Amino acid sequence: MHDRQARHVISDDPDNTLTSKTRRKAQMHALQEIGKRLTTLDGDRLAQITLPETLRIAIVEAGRIHKHGAFRRQLQYIGKLMRAVDTAPIEAKLAEWSSQSHEATAHHHHLEQLRHRLLTDDQAMNDLAHRFPRADIQHLRTLTRNARREQTAGKPLKSSRMLFRELRALLETEITGESSESTNYGITTNTLPPAR
Repeated sequence: MHDRQARHVISDDPDNTLTSKTRRKAQMHALQEIGKRLTTLDGDRLAQITLPETLRIAIVEAGRIHKHGAFRRQLQYIGKLMRAVDTAPIEAKLAEWSSQSHEATAHHHHLEQLRHRLLTDDQAMNDLAHRFPRADIQHLRTLTRNARREQTAGKPLKSSRMLFRELRALLETEITGESSESTNYGITTNTLPPAR
């Protein structure tokens, strides 16, 4: 009975060794996770983060390891080295890049949806012409028509890719606010392949 009471008292004590060991283990895993994210960065982005040289070398070496067990051990080593580093600036930079990545992905999906709508809905071209009155709508119509033909014939989707690029240029010009007279909203007529 005394052992049960002792165990119960130990588990209720927030400063006991079991709790602090669990907390340390969770912190170590969190540091390893940050380290794992650092191993996925390219050299340019890694250079933008202030790190001790030993940690930087360990991160670069982890990128060269392809065996799962060795990579896991390297992450543990990185986590150990990161105990001496203030991770707040690192996490802030990673969050910033992650946010930019999410925005780029959302922008890409928006463009894909717009292209899909142009390929499936005739009214979409009229909506686009209304939104971008200075865009070369005839060029976009030709690309859309050719993309539909390629899709139906099972040919490579060259015109569909060109339409995507033209839409991207059109929307990027809208975002940057450049003059439509000087850029024609990024739409060029000389990129159209010769008619067959």
